[in-house]
Amino acid sequence: MTNGQPGLRERKKAATREALSWAALCLAVERGLENVRVEDIAAAAGVSPRTYNNYFSSKAEAIVFRHRNRILRTAEALRARPAEEPLWEALTNSFVVPFEDATEEPAPEWIAAVRLLLSEPALQAELSRGGAETRTGLVAAIAARTGTDAARDLYPKLVASAALSAMQVAYEQYLTAEPAVPFLPVLAEALRQLAAGLPEPSRSTEQRGI
Repeated sequence: MTNGQPGLRERKKAATREALSWAALCLAVERGLENVRVEDIAAAAGVSPRTYNNYFSSKAEAIVFRHRNRILRTAEALRARPAEEPLWEALTNSFVVPFEDATEEPAPEWIAAVRLLLSEPALQAELSRGGAETRTGLVAAIAARTGTDAARDLYPKLVASAALSAMQVAYEQYLTAEPAVPFLPVLAEALRQLAAGLPEPSRSTEQRGI
């Protein structure tokens, strides 16, 4: 690492890991998880199966990596936000950073295939396994920003859990919306409502479909 920034070797490794994860996801969406081989993923990413095995121990781990990494990047982004920025504004802006490419409506076929893929027990188990790590990183970032204790205080844990729940609900909304909608606006709206204290919707708001 140089001047706090990753060196060339670290950047190359990160790019390879990202390429493998994306290839694994795309192939699994296209063919189904059971019909994808490690050799297929490696070939799609332009590396050898041996290289793949240096990064991931299973197809599920490779697929889930992008989601897990985005949450870890959220924690990093939060630490970099201006100190004077209100917490929930900073948190919302930090969640947006890793999802800046999620602004277009997905193809219905993609959404249907992702829904099917997420029903795979192996993926569900991997998502659950990685949840503790990503939550811990976000709790630590919130604690550092608010001057609270990540191990002892309720506040950073509550905020992190609430924000991650909002993201999960946004994913569910994104995967079931008809017609399809971009993910980023749904996530931003979920966090906005949470930051506002989840006020009860008024009749006029409901009638406008907001």
